[in-house]
Amino acid sequence: MIGKKEGEIVIKREIYLDRIRPFYESEMVKVITGIRRCGKSTIMRQIIDEIRDNGIGADHIVYINFEDYKYRKISNADALYEYIEARIKDDKKYYLFFDEIQNVDEFELVINSFRATHNTSIFITGSNSKLLSGELASHLSGRTLSFRVMPFNFQEFCEFKKSEGQERTLDEYMQEFLTWGGFPLVCKETDVNSKMVILSNIFDSVVLKDIVMRNKVASPVALEKVLEYLIANSSTTISGNRIAASLSESGQPVSSPMVYDYLRFITDACVCDKVSRYDIRGKKVLSFEEKTYVCDLGFFHIKKNRVKDEYNYMIETLCYNELISRGYQVYVGKTYKGEIDFIAIRGEEKIYVQAAYLLAGESVIEREFGAYKGVRDNYPKYVISMDKITSSRDGITHMNLIDFCLKGIC
Repeated sequence: MIGKKEGEIVIKREIYLDRIRPFYESEMVKVITGIRRCGKSTIMRQIIDEIRDNGIGADHIVYINFEDYKYRKISNADALYEYIEARIKDDKKYYLFFDEIQNVDEFELVINSFRATHNTSIFITGSNSKLLSGELASHLSGRTLSFRVMPFNFQEFCEFKKSEGQERTLDEYMQEFLTWGGFPLVCKETDVNSKMVILSNIFDSVVLKDIVMRNKVASPVALEKVLEYLIANSSTTISGNRIAASLSESGQPVSSPMVYDYLRFITDACVCDKVSRYDIRGKKVLSFEEKTYVCDLGFFHIKKNRVKDEYNYMIETLCYNELISRGYQVYVGKTYKGEIDFIAIRGEEKIYVQAAYLLAGESVIEREFGAYKGVRDNYPKYVISMDKITSSRDGITHMNLIDFCLKGIC
């Protein structure tokens, strides 16, 4: 029986279900990735509930959570194959759900086998953005659909808070969200100390299980220093040489090649995203001067080490995560004069976004709106800030941050 776990935080995560729902019957393997504790398992159970509501019997639904001790013996491809094969009794469609499947060695072989030889619809989750990379990925090449899940965005955060009876003003919600982020387990708590403990435990679990143990990191201390640097400098340009020099100066010697290895491990674990620049005039992705963004502002709160322009970085990070949660591919826009914070692309849709804390003074206004000078196309352009009074100009829409998060963009 698969149902709601005791104490589980449940809101309908429609922003993701709406994207996955059209493929419930597809033979394509549905891959749901995201950082540990962001709510992937809950989404999987919500999919199961919807499939049951469509008349599918429990005997044609198989669910395994590989973090459950009960399934500890299913740790390799042969054991997984035997377990599933024994449960397929007829030619009707079976719905197979594998939660945190990266714990099974060579799982791709089994997934591909059942996809090719049985009438199945397969869903898998994992806390690794490169879940299907590596040598075995060729078995599923072109046969997967990937869906990235984030911690609660602001709209989900507000919905959850109201469902818990934690009524606040939108400004109070936003201040809490900027401070503590959107991990569901953290959102449930009302006590600051409890939030800190849970958030720190999530962070430690991600570092240990999804980075150190998975990648057999020889120097966990150096890895954590690199991770803390990236989180504290969310939304800034990264450089392996610069990070190595900074950490070496602070007494933690680390080489540039090691920094780049750690950066790859960190982004694979979905803790931070590495975002490429996009040359607007040349219409091509550039592989230098990338930026990183932490997946949740709660991590920024517990690991930050800077004060200057802190809110500007936080708002930019929040806007980036909001766009990712809505299913956009996001790039940093490069113009001949400078850069635009984000170019967001979703299908045939394309928008530009500038993010700032407050448009405090004409110089800041000119900086944010002036970023679009020289951009000659007619795609929608936005400036997002926390200003209560907005002032659009020159065809560029100025939006309040809360409106951007709750009402979306046109």
